[in-house]
Amino acid sequence: MTNSKLFSAAKKVIPSGVNSPVRYFEPYPFFTKKANGAYIWDAENKRYIDFCNGYGALLLGHRRKEIIQAVATQLAKGTLYCTPTEAEIELSKLIAKNFPSIDKVRLVNTGGEATMTAIRLARGYTKKKKIIKFEGCYHGAHDSVLVKAGSGSAHNGISVSDGGLDEVSKNTLVVQYNNIDDLQKTIKKNKDIAGVIVEPILANMGLILPEKNFLSDLRKITKENNIPLIFDEVVTGFRVAPGGAQEYFGIKPDITTMAKALSNGFAIAAVGGRKDIMDLLSPGGKVYQASTFAGNPVAVSAAISSIKTLNKLRNKLYSKLEKYNLLFSTALDDMATDMGIPHQINFTASMFQIFFSKKPVTNYETSKKADAKKFQKMFRTLLKKGIFIAPSQFEVVFLSDAHTENDLNKTLDAYDAALKSVKN
Repeated sequence: MTNSKLFSAAKKVIPSGVNSPVRYFEPYPFFTKKANGAYIWDAENKRYIDFCNGYGALLLGHRRKEIIQAVATQLAKGTLYCTPTEAEIELSKLIAKNFPSIDKVRLVNTGGEATMTAIRLARGYTKKKKIIKFEGCYHGAHDSVLVKAGSGSAHNGISVSDGGLDEVSKNTLVVQYNNIDDLQKTIKKNKDIAGVIVEPILANMGLILPEKNFLSDLRKITKENNIPLIFDEVVTGFRVAPGGAQEYFGIKPDITTMAKALSNGFAIAAVGGRKDIMDLLSPGGKVYQASTFAGNPVAVSAAISSIKTLNKLRNKLYSKLEKYNLLFSTALDDMATDMGIPHQINFTASMFQIFFSKKPVTNYETSKKADAKKFQKMFRTLLKKGIFIAPSQFEVVFLSDAHTENDLNKTLDAYDAALKSVKN
């Protein structure tokens, strides 16, 4: 069946034809039938080089052998027990070993569930109500953080979601990313702050990097005011370094959330942090959190295998991807410059994004001013050339271990054609 016919069928039974807003693009998205390594195939058997990579989850590429084998072994033993398993202990130890700021770990299912739990923990610990978040940071689709959020919310122009409760969102204070003065003023005006949550590298407004000293100043200020600092490492955890952005920048938050690259494509997430905070979780403490699927043995086996593989490859993997990204981003920058196209390219580790803007993109405001129509034109040309990136300006292009130099060269050729289409 064609992608068009599948989308028509989907719209009859699925709201807007998709199960997540970020998957939609005009006139309709393609439907994937299989994937392997760096590639995915649509319903019409067209192959794409995949740079969406599960929005960053597939650091090791599709169907990584070690992970598939671990999952197959677990499937033979069962899929869901709803009892503790020894594997949960092993995974929690692996996470804590890679993230020195983490003493204890609670396994959950999604990044949104992890951030929701982290915020509840901060409120339970401080006995206060207000949360500070930064413009453009996306922490899931729950009421406390769906205020001036990035990702699909920004792409669809939704500042505050319909159906959200004002009495919940009023306890969320939004400040500008990379603006320490704004943060200090907000803290000074409000004495009821339970926690500060931030994407240490903003990966849901395109890619926006922390300016020099921003994260260290953020850590210093939250400590001085006894405010728990939550690092949302759903995207950056394991992707930018085995110990996430906190290892990359040398910052120790009080609470950390992670998902995506934690299991290379399986549904699992985690919230971890200081012992005194984590011990507040029920049943030992009074901060309630529960889930039937938490610690699912299939997903746990995938996460254990993923972390072990990343730790084994760490001396080569991260440096290789950084090298690839530097070469690619530099070539892309030269290409756009030679064509006289106003642009900015933000890149770090294995992530990059191009913005069609004359001014540097350093926060939500400057990201929103980039020419999204040009981005969409570029995206459609890339798609025709067999290159799949996330269909929104407010997402990120992700490299994986499965990408080869040949893949990158083919992709640069496609970007050349895509930039020419933007110029014209």
